[in-house]
Amino acid sequence: MQAFDYDQAFSRNIGWVTDAEQARLRKARVAIAGLGGVGGFHLLTLARLGIGEFNIADLDIFEAANFNRQAGAGMSTVGRPKVEVLAAMARDINPQCRLQLYGEGVKESNLSTFFEGVDLYVDGLDFFAFGAREQVFGYCARHGIPAITVAPLGMSAALMNFLPGGISFEDYFQVAGRPELDKAIRFLVGLAPALLHRHYLADQTRVNLELHKGPSTPMACMLCAGVAASEALKILLARGKVWAAPHGIQFDAYRNRLVHTWRPGGNRHPFNRLAIALARYKLGID
Repeated sequence: MQAFDYDQAFSRNIGWVTDAEQARLRKARVAIAGLGGVGGFHLLTLARLGIGEFNIADLDIFEAANFNRQAGAGMSTVGRPKVEVLAAMARDINPQCRLQLYGEGVKESNLSTFFEGVDLYVDGLDFFAFGAREQVFGYCARHGIPAITVAPLGMSAALMNFLPGGISFEDYFQVAGRPELDKAIRFLVGLAPALLHRHYLADQTRVNLELHKGPSTPMACMLCAGVAASEALKILLARGKVWAAPHGIQFDAYRNRLVHTWRPGGNRHPFNRLAIALARYKLGID
């Protein structure tokens, strides 16, 4: 059996990054909460980039309904904790990587330990995990930790970066204290104001925000991982342009379209307010 050699394993990264930059990535610590739709792909992509340390959290187990889109999901992993399966996969890529596992998920009581020594947060939480997401992004804002979220919408990836000193997650989305359905609408509109994915939904009955249900595709999850890892590289190496909220970028592979949006004030912006009002009207919300 061949002995693991970090430099050899990640030698094909060199050229796009320098040897010195690869050494910096090796020492970086990234936190990922949620290892389902996008989170597992985030972890494995960043592991292949040569990131050397991770804090990962998920309280769920794999089931058959995950097969269409989640890294690590298959017959051999049904019933197994996602955090353990994905940790093993990351260690198979880089046996030297250091992982801190949080099988109880992220919650207020473990945020300080989850983010200890972290250079960057990459969001992998379920779309409807509003409480956890508000806590996580709030912690990042208070402690100056850059945070990336990339949403898999249809066959697209919708990117938003929340950087220290910029607009916060809450200031942008304006979800605190609102009913769950209203949070879902505001999160969806805020993430992808261009709504590129709305044109090709084949069966609208499969979307039910009230029941926390919606269709998904593997393509979107993999697109998100590539986008998030590219942003992570730029942030961790302080290299390249990073667009921070209220800027957003959505690429839709089905429509072959890329849109860059700018919404000062986030969901306070007139365009977003109109989109939220229309969504509430369609759902019959007063």
